[in-house]
Amino acid sequence: MCVALPGRVIEIEGTTAVVDFQGNRVRAEAGLVCVKPGDSVLVHAGCILQVLSEEEGKQLTELFEELEEAAGEGNN
Repeated sequence: MCVALPGRVIEIEGTTAVVDFQGNRVRAEAGLVCVKPGDSVLVHAGCILQVLSEEEGKQLTELFEELEEAAGEGNN
């Protein structure tokens, strides 16, 4: 299964963006959509696919945090 993850654009360098995923900063291709620093985005396979509204970004981040907690509880 492939999953796109929500993150926040920190900076733009040409067509590459530095995206923050809860403290982990990763470079992602930003040439598919128009983004700017501060945007909430959806990233898959190193490419920014979509700019999210603040609410969408918040909801997706909370969902992934809940999934991570649930997965951690199942490993005890």
